[in-house]
Amino acid sequence: MRSVAATLTVVLLILSSQICFAEQILKIVFGDALHPWVIPEKNDGIIIDIIKETLEPSGYIIEPVYVPLARRLLTYKYGKVDVVCDINPKILKVSKLKGYLSVPAYAYENIFISLKKKGYKFFEISDLTDYELTAWQGAKIMIGGEYADMASKNKRYNEKANQMTQIKLLYKREIVIQLDRQIFKYFRKKVSEESNIDTNQPIDIFPLLGKNRCSFLFRDKKTQVIFDKNFEKLKKNNKYNRIFKKYSE
Repeated sequence: MRSVAATLTVVLLILSSQICFAEQILKIVFGDALHPWVIPEKNDGIIIDIIKETLEPSGYIIEPVYVPLARRLLTYKYGKVDVVCDINPKILKVSKLKGYLSVPAYAYENIFISLKKKGYKFFEISDLTDYELTAWQGAKIMIGGEYADMASKNKRYNEKANQMTQIKLLYKREIVIQLDRQIFKYFRKKVSEESNIDTNQPIDIFPLLGKNRCSFLFRDKKTQVIFDKNFEKLKKNNKYNRIFKKYSE
């Protein structure tokens, strides 16, 4: 009788541990492509690395879900995932999503870049009105405001879907480009590796558009608290900086 009870106890413990283990799986929705922030074909990227390094030590298994950017919020809203990235208080208010917002974990920063030898000096966005400028596809609509006004008045403004093309235009045609700082670093490295273009030429950077600080939105409060606690450790032990360097050096 004792043998049967002992066996039953072991079985229950195993089943209990399996249930707990299953509960640690987190489905997280990301946009379907934004190198180096999200690299779906490798289940890799800055944002993915941040949340893996933060939650995997606490027993969570990260299961990425990739959807077009426009569907990301709906995927979370309809309960298909546990976490959504790229959220800030403004998006949270407008979208009326319910959940628990983490501390800001990363920031997009769109910048203007020119070759130093051109000697350009830009102090305001409107200063770029008369210069040839190539931005990422959709920038005029997405950024809006003063930037959209400048782009509408600038007869030499255009947008490119391929951001490697932007890098090549900067160094070969010596025009001004506008893109995210981390995306620039990532694709500058790829251009250097895959072409004979000299990407070591000195550049000037004009951070006139500010930073878009982003957080993760969690459906579960406990997980959000664990993330925030572990994220602070990640920044203190320098692993956070190493994640960014991985995609730029």
